[in-house]
Amino acid sequence: MLFAPAQSQAANETGTEYYDSVEISLITCSPHEEIYSLYGHSALRVRDLHTGEDLSFNYGVFNYKQDFFVLRFVFGKTDYELGIAPFGEFCKYYKYWGSQVSEQVLNLTAPEKRNIVRELFINYRPENRVYRYNFFFDNCASRPRDVIERNVGGRIQYQAIGQEPSFRQMIHEHNKLHPWNALGIDLLLGVRADMPTTQREQHFLPENLERDFAQATILNADGTTRKLVKERRIVIEPGIQLVKEEFPISPLVCAIILLVVSLIIFVWEWRHRHTTVWWDTLLMLTIGLAGCIVLLMFFSEHPATSSNLMVLLLNPLHLFFIPSVIRRRKTYYWRGLPYVVLLFFIGGLWQDYPGEMYFVALFLLIRYCSHLRNDK
Repeated sequence: MLFAPAQSQAANETGTEYYDSVEISLITCSPHEEIYSLYGHSALRVRDLHTGEDLSFNYGVFNYKQDFFVLRFVFGKTDYELGIAPFGEFCKYYKYWGSQVSEQVLNLTAPEKRNIVRELFINYRPENRVYRYNFFFDNCASRPRDVIERNVGGRIQYQAIGQEPSFRQMIHEHNKLHPWNALGIDLLLGVRADMPTTQREQHFLPENLERDFAQATILNADGTTRKLVKERRIVIEPGIQLVKEEFPISPLVCAIILLVVSLIIFVWEWRHRHTTVWWDTLLMLTIGLAGCIVLLMFFSEHPATSSNLMVLLLNPLHLFFIPSVIRRRKTYYWRGLPYVVLLFFIGGLWQDYPGEMYFVALFLLIRYCSHLRNDK
C-alpha cells in the first residue's frame, strides 16, 4: 500500500517510457464454496518488473458486517468498493480455498498502461472507490473490463460465440451442487432473467470474460489489429475444495414428500367429508409469507427481480383469507383458486419457474378439489 501514492503520482507525472517495465493483467479466480464466490472473481494486476512492485486492484471488496447487509443485498442497495492489496496477499486467500488463479497478460502499449493505471488510482480516491454493486450489470468482472476498454488506443473486438443463454441458465450452471441456493435465487428472479443475453452481458461471470479476452483483438486507429492477450499464466494451481454440506434433502424431494402428505390428507378428507383446517392454514401461511418476499422484490434495485410472474401464485393475498378459512366461513378464496393457478401456468410460457413451484400449484389444486366436495 505504500507503493500506491508513489505510483499514483507517477501515473500523472512520469513519461510513458516508465510503463515499458509495467505489466497489466486480467486475473480470473475460479469459484469456491463460499456462497459469495460460487461464480468466481476478477481483478486487475499491475506489476512493475523493474522495481518489483506488484498490486491487485479488486472491485469486489465489501463489508459483510455492515448493518442489514443481507437485506441491503437482496434489495440491490449493496455498496462495493475498489480495494488495493499486494498481489501475493490477494493470491493467498484463493489458495486457501483451493481456487485456481489465472492471469492474462494484456498486450498494451506504454500510453495505454499509463492511462489504465491513472484511472485505477482515480477510482481509488475516497470519493470514487465505493460504487453501487449490481450482480448482473456492474460487478467485479464488468468494472475491470470497462477500465480496459476505455483506455486502449483502439477498439476491442470480441469474437462472436453464437450463444445466448439467459442469466438464469448461467446461474444454474454454478449452483448444481447447491439446489437450495438455486431455488432461492429462482424465487427472486423474474422474466428479465430468462431473456437471451448479449455477449457483453455474459461478462458478469469472470469465466466468460476470461474466455472472450482470450480471443479478442484490438483494432488500432490505423486499421491494424493486435491480440488483446499476449500470454496466459496459471498463478495458483487448483487445490482441494471441501463442499459444504447443505440440508440433506433436496427441494424436489421435499416437494414430493409434501405431495404425498397432501394426497394422504385429501383421501382422509374425502372419506370423512371433512376438511382439515390446520393443513389449509399452514399451506396458506407459507405461500403468503413467501409471496410477501416476492412482492417486495418488485421494489428492489436489481433489474432482474421486477416483473416476477411467480407473484401470480406467491402473493400476500393468501394471508388475508386465513381467518375465514379457520372459522370455516364461505369464501371466494377456493372458488378463485383454479383461475389463479391457470394464470400461473400461462405465465410459465415467459418465465422459467423452478420445478418445485409446480408442486405448490398442485397442492393448491388438491385443496380446491377437497373443498369443492366437502363444502357443499
